[in-house]
Amino acid sequence: MSNSYLIFANRWRKCVATFRRPRGFFASFERVICVTCFLIALKAFMKIIFMGTPEFAVPSLKKIIDAGFPISLVVTSPDKPRRSASDPPEPTPVKKMAQALGLPALEVEDLKSPDFERALRSASPDVIVVVAFRILPKEIFTIPTKGTFNLHASLLPKYRGAAPINWAIINGETETGVTTFFLQEKVDTGNVILQKSLAIQPNEVATELAARLSELGAEAVVETLRKIESGTVQLIQQDDSQATKAPKLTKENTRIDWTKSAREVFNFIRGLSERPTAWTTLDDKQVKIYRAALLSETETGEVGKWIVGDETLYVQCQSGLVEILSLQQEGKKRMRVSDFLRGYRAKGTEKFV
Repeated sequence: MSNSYLIFANRWRKCVATFRRPRGFFASFERVICVTCFLIALKAFMKIIFMGTPEFAVPSLKKIIDAGFPISLVVTSPDKPRRSASDPPEPTPVKKMAQALGLPALEVEDLKSPDFERALRSASPDVIVVVAFRILPKEIFTIPTKGTFNLHASLLPKYRGAAPINWAIINGETETGVTTFFLQEKVDTGNVILQKSLAIQPNEVATELAARLSELGAEAVVETLRKIESGTVQLIQQDDSQATKAPKLTKENTRIDWTKSAREVFNFIRGLSERPTAWTTLDDKQVKIYRAALLSETETGEVGKWIVGDETLYVQCQSGLVEILSLQQEGKKRMRVSDFLRGYRAKGTEKFV
């Protein structure tokens, strides 16, 4: 529980007890004192605005409320079709959770809109908490009296950028974590408040790691709020010389390069699984590779060439083999390789490019 919540609850109990006593001058005087103290305790609450959009931000929003911190406003992205353009608009995962918790939600498209800035200023926040949202302009993140902090899914200064979870796995890291830091104008460079780390499992894919980091991040967010509330924050400046990048994922940088080692290809595939998914081509048509396994790291041969068994598909890398477990051909549904091979007539010359 937050300190301000405990103060508020204690004052509330005392006020209720006072109003149940017999009337009289001293009782009336005591009631006045009690109400005054109650109002002071009410003001002791930190006014918090939460900003977030995807599923990754949901545990943090819920954990803040569970810890007794009141949230005066939730800011998220507008409703839109989530699966295909023809689907009806759906609220973001954060908006859904805000509605379930009975919190007011503000949808914003333009972060530089004067109306948006006015809405935030009218809320008079002490703190803005940002989890998986967008880059805030200075006019916005400087509004709170105690600052705006962000939850980032890496151990900064490593993996600054839009896709830290994916690139950590792609690069074969065995450890990662979360960082909370106060926002500055340059993205992901602010002073660190706290960090929490965890081990990356050998076969863990990006969506699995994201789920674990979202829960760890929720703990970090609550601890950060407690430090801000109690005035015990000890900031650590980031060492820019140790910084690495985690750039946005695009069609160009998610294509599999079979000239790399089997371990590198395996890490690449699991680093992009389940979303946005690594891809390659077969006969000039795109094939998405959702899951793979590292078979060996020594064999050499024609790069990209298939080695087909009864229900198995291995692909030759520069050094070693990866086993493909599930894939999706262009214009078709995702399939397990065993199902795919039952309906595919292998010619013996197939290779991924």
